Amino acid sequence: MLAGWFPGYTPTMPTLRPRRSDLRRSDSPHSDLPGRARRDAPVLFFKSFLERPKEVGSVIPSSRFLERRVARAARLDTAKIVVELGPGTGGTTRALLRHLAPDAHLVAIEINPRLAEQVRTRISDPRLSVYTGSAADIDDALRSQNLGAPDVVVSGIPFSTMPKSLALEILRSVRDALAPGGLFVAYQVRDRVKVLGRMVFGEPRSQLEIRNVPPMRVYRFAKP
Repeated sequence: MLAGWFPGYTPTMPTLRPRRSDLRRSDSPHSDLPGRARRDAPVLFFKSFLERPKEVGSVIPSSRFLERRVARAARLDTAKIVVELGPGTGGTTRALLRHLAPDAHLVAIEINPRLAEQVRTRISDPRLSVYTGSAADIDDALRSQNLGAPDVVVSGIPFSTMPKSLALEILRSVRDALAPGGLFVAYQVRDRVKVLGRMVFGEPRSQLEIRNVPPMRVYRFAKP
């Protein structure tokens, strides 16, 4: 599993709930708005899934187990510029930010305007920029923030539900945008991103996260 990817890493069982001390910290850069904004996030995610299932891809937001596995696979400790495709209501976005260095920058690209606004509202962090648009618009999103080539692109968008032409367009946009040696990490229910990604990146490495509903595979491609 992850030990094969990251020497010295020992798997642990994360807790499902954040520590009370973390919830009390009003000065945390990852704090959510209190009360209703936090409670409404699952409802908005579910409504967005019903309205645009091909864009959201899952009726349930990602689990903490999956978020942490993705963060480790993406090697965020050394990344300076990261792009996230399909942040949803921001669960994975917060996980990525927790692993990023203080001087790093994360650009989250969300096609659903309501979900994009949810991320902007819920997450107050100077390292985060939210771009409303297609996942194929990576270059435009980076230019809007005067940023160069990203070290990592992380994706939760459902490649299995989109036309092959669009999926390949997104994958090629990711490849072209990445810095040499950059990583593309995608967490998916089905293996279509693996099949199509081979055509663009070559063979990926993959890990299965069963502590998620539904279970998902995390694929990691490397740009030559």
